[in-house]
Amino acid sequence: MPNILKINGLEKTYSSGNKQLTVLQNISFDVEKGQTFSIVGPSGSGKTTLLGLCAGLDQPNSGTIELCGQDLNTLNEDQRAQLRNKNVGFIFQNFQLLPTLTALENVSVPLELQGSKDAVKNSLALLEKVGLADRVHHYPSQLSGGEQQRVALARAFANAPSILFADEPTGNLDEETGEKVIQLLFELNKEAGTTLVIITHDLDLANRTQQILRLKGGKILTNERTTVQ
Repeated sequence: MPNILKINGLEKTYSSGNKQLTVLQNISFDVEKGQTFSIVGPSGSGKTTLLGLCAGLDQPNSGTIELCGQDLNTLNEDQRAQLRNKNVGFIFQNFQLLPTLTALENVSVPLELQGSKDAVKNSLALLEKVGLADRVHHYPSQLSGGEQQRVALARAFANAPSILFADEPTGNLDEETGEKVIQLLFELNKEAGTTLVIITHDLDLANRTQQILRLKGGKILTNERTTVQ
């Protein structure tokens, strides 16, 4: 399997007063196309910073990131945004839905940005898949947390991304609701053949992916395959 994400010698530091704070140090790993991959670690281990770098939302101090065959260091901000629009999906802990748009409109946004003529039709089909056919005209404030995350799932898969980054996707949900969302995430991902990268502190969730990268103090602790096929 070819690698859809290749990270080599990644370093990220921030200035804190007169000091340099090293958040990530010598990070190298590959993610195969179609793989389910998790990045785990305690708070402050650099997980979310790493996700932002992998998706081209931020730039490293040193090292290389190759996403979907593109070296992100050679792209400007507009080019990285274009790459994300065509190839990348996101799911966030706090849903990140637009409050003034309905569920249907939230899901339609990435399709409309791509100029799709079937944006509404395809969005309706996705919302039906996640069990929200009767909630398409509801606004986020009218939906439960689990329903909002299901809208976010539908939106994430709307543009048929090559790779999907999920940052603590069940962090704001109770255990039962979170389990339903995760089952749905894996089902949609398998159906679409998308590469899935999950940022989590939940080892039970991580163990459902094919590979687990463990971070501690901004460094790789282990990088191991699981028994999941």
